[in-house]
Amino acid sequence: MAQETHSKTEAPASSPERPGSRAGKLLNDFRFDRVELAGSFGDLGTLLPIVVGMILINKLSPTTVFLSFGMFYIITAWYYKLPVPVQPLKAVGAIAIAFPGEITEPVIGAAGVIFGGMLLLFSLTGIVDRLAKLFTPPVVRGIQLALGLVFLRKGVELIVTKNLFMSGVAGHFPDSNINLILGFVVFALVLLLLDNKRVPAAIAAVGLGIAAGYLLGGLDGQILALGPTSVRIMSFSMHDLWTAFIMLILPQIPLTIGNACVGTADTCSVLFPEDPKLAKAKAGSFAFTMGLANLPAGFFGGVPMCHGTGGLAAHYRFGARTGGAPLMIGAIFVVLALVFGQAGFTFLTLIPNSVLGVLLIFAGLELCPLVRSLKANEEYFVALLISGISLAVPNMAWAFGIGILADLFIRKAKIKI
Repeated sequence: MAQETHSKTEAPASSPERPGSRAGKLLNDFRFDRVELAGSFGDLGTLLPIVVGMILINKLSPTTVFLSFGMFYIITAWYYKLPVPVQPLKAVGAIAIAFPGEITEPVIGAAGVIFGGMLLLFSLTGIVDRLAKLFTPPVVRGIQLALGLVFLRKGVELIVTKNLFMSGVAGHFPDSNINLILGFVVFALVLLLLDNKRVPAAIAAVGLGIAAGYLLGGLDGQILALGPTSVRIMSFSMHDLWTAFIMLILPQIPLTIGNACVGTADTCSVLFPEDPKLAKAKAGSFAFTMGLANLPAGFFGGVPMCHGTGGLAAHYRFGARTGGAPLMIGAIFVVLALVFGQAGFTFLTLIPNSVLGVLLIFAGLELCPLVRSLKANEEYFVALLISGISLAVPNMAWAFGIGILADLFIRKAKIKI
């Protein structure tokens, strides 16, 4: 960000521009302009495919899901005052969508309760800080590179698919290449507007996507009912709790510690060096806020949520620099949940797959170059090993575990590569 210039004449105490004044501090913590708003949309490419898939396939309440995300975003903005993201748990989302027969709404809710309780315990006992020591710089850079490459791959998949809408609506041109053509157009548009402050790239991409989705028949047969959808308190059987722990939580925990806690803290320090707000942006703090949000949301059947280095990079890539971005997207989700309900969810599904793919690609391109901070060949070996395994296996936790073991062995044996 460009540095602000100040007059040599000191401003009076009541001046809103005076550095250190309450208004000036608020401006540094929360900015509300079109660039910040564009940055708030940057992570939709990660969030929407998983969330929409779980609502459609696992039969979750749109109001419960988007209200949970909105409230968590608002809490995150207030506490960290940085564009810290809120995302669905990727391993949980993938497994839930793949096995809807076993992963029912109560099981998903139980996963949120267990996950939230575990993270609160990890944070309050300091276990997260001890686990964080296993994630050395090459391991963290490997995680970031892996996520960047996964985003690139998933983004390309969303662009080349013939399915235009996640909702399954065929639109006016089924079995055509319209999704691919739209992807090229939006990619070029984002590239042209990437550093444009008057017309921010993410706003242009999402706006064009919704307009194109409407014109291409994305509303065909869709429900546009206003008002909140049904919300109910979950009751869990022992089978629900056991299934949630074995199938959803065990594969997710290593990914959460490595990416959502340690990786997010590291990415904050890279993107916002020497910012005093980094005092709160620590692995243990991220575990605490995730636990605090997921524990109550799980009792209502919300999608389990986390922070994440990829989402942070996505928000930053498209212009987010303050807590204003998560506050705005959080408020949008709350309004969608409580006012628009099913209609709000339907309008989100108007955004074509290719547009979400483009957002994912640029988020990935923000993450991958962070590996350049590594120095030694041994560090690059560990980072590339993690990213390579991540592309080959369905559960990235395996890649993180192997990378940690390889890093420990190389350092203990003093191997030179």
